[in-house]
Amino acid sequence: MATTPALKLDNQICHSLYSATNALIRAYRPLLDAIDLTYPQYLVMLALWEQDDVAMKSLVSRTRFDAGTLTPMLKRLESKQLISITTSSEDSRQKRVCLTDSGKALSSEAQRVPGAMSCQIDMSPDEAFQLKALAEQLYDLLIKNEAQR
Repeated sequence: MATTPALKLDNQICHSLYSATNALIRAYRPLLDAIDLTYPQYLVMLALWEQDDVAMKSLVSRTRFDAGTLTPMLKRLESKQLISITTSSEDSRQKRVCLTDSGKALSSEAQRVPGAMSCQIDMSPDEAFQLKALAEQLYDLLIKNEAQR
């Protein structure tokens, strides 16, 4: 069966991005297993190590996880005693997320993860920066298009 170039798998940006994302997450797995975090939990912890004691909606924005995805993830991190979830003193409907002492200490162990990952990827810093910039550009365009619907 003949297909047009638009329907060829090898021509699909989404396939390349999906495959690369899966391979990247698989590469992270042993490094994150050593600190008992999943990849999505790692992203949440990175956001909290950057800015602690934040509103849950700030974490939704920062991590790009929707609240329905983030809530159970935060509960798991809380059960690991890495974070605490409290009610905001300003608005009882809002939740705040804070690192515990264990959560703060885990950042020391996580320091080796980015370096270990860069050793697995034979890419110059400029290439890595360009790839990230293009991925962010694609994300922004898709979000803008989604908002216009």
